Amino acid sequence: MKKIICLTLLLGFVSLAFAKREQDKSALQAMVDTERAFAKLSEDQGTRQAFVAFIADDGILFRPRAVKGKQWFAEHPLPQSDKRPLLSWYPAVAGMARAGDLGYTTGPWEFKTDIHDDKSVAWGHFLTVWKRQPDGSWRFAIDLGISNPQPAQAEAPWELPQGYKTPKAMKGNPTSSNTALLARDREFSQAATKRGARAAFADYAMPEVRLYRDGKFPLIGKDLAPAVLPDSSSVWTWEPAASEISASDDLGYTYGSYQISGDELGAKVIESGNYFRIWRKEKGAWKVLFDLTNPVPPETNKN
Repeated sequence: MKKIICLTLLLGFVSLAFAKREQDKSALQAMVDTERAFAKLSEDQGTRQAFVAFIADDGILFRPRAVKGKQWFAEHPLPQSDKRPLLSWYPAVAGMARAGDLGYTTGPWEFKTDIHDDKSVAWGHFLTVWKRQPDGSWRFAIDLGISNPQPAQAEAPWELPQGYKTPKAMKGNPTSSNTALLARDREFSQAATKRGARAAFADYAMPEVRLYRDGKFPLIGKDLAPAVLPDSSSVWTWEPAASEISASDDLGYTYGSYQISGDELGAKVIESGNYFRIWRKEKGAWKVLFDLTNPVPPETNKN
């Protein structure tokens, strides 16, 4: 009888240990596994089916301006075609809020006009924010990307860092902090107007910031930012449309519209489009971790 009791206790401890390992597998691993399942469904059943399956009910896409993705898909049936395009991708970088409710993935994508084609015709990088749902599943809240030249070599797929431990959850004040993040983004725009884009970016970006600009490979590091930021002869301004932050008040995102004009406000617009930023709080201040801009052709700017 004692042996049975001991065995039962042992199995109980093993079960608890397994459950703990699954928990320590972390929201981060679960989110990345979802990203990979998203990409796999795109290859197996098509990009549209995959996006419909994995977008959150209030998830944002850009067509070309920001739209509620599920509503857009419902209102725009897939055109008939004798080809089945293939969009494939995988995560190379991922991160998570301490609360385990909001995270991001980014990595390379490539596109074939038809799944049977031998070669891809376009390449780029995606940037996605994922949000944990009430049932524990992950769905993406916002997704946008850039195009870039064909890479010379493939990036390494993301792997859970060795010895990774789930951070201790910290709670913030999401409602007030969400307002604060929007204010911070507007403040950043005002600073860019007054002091120039490059000077403002140096103050508002994290040292390891990643910049995504269409037609170029992503740049990593604040020191490289001037290469793709407007110079002193241009004015870079933007208006955030919305934001969302983690319950732990340490990770969030904003998106909206931007424009680059001549050296005076109201001067001729040189470029305009969508922007999407991921922010991380550092020493009590929100800093830009990812900065992505995506130009919109002039004829589609009215939306």
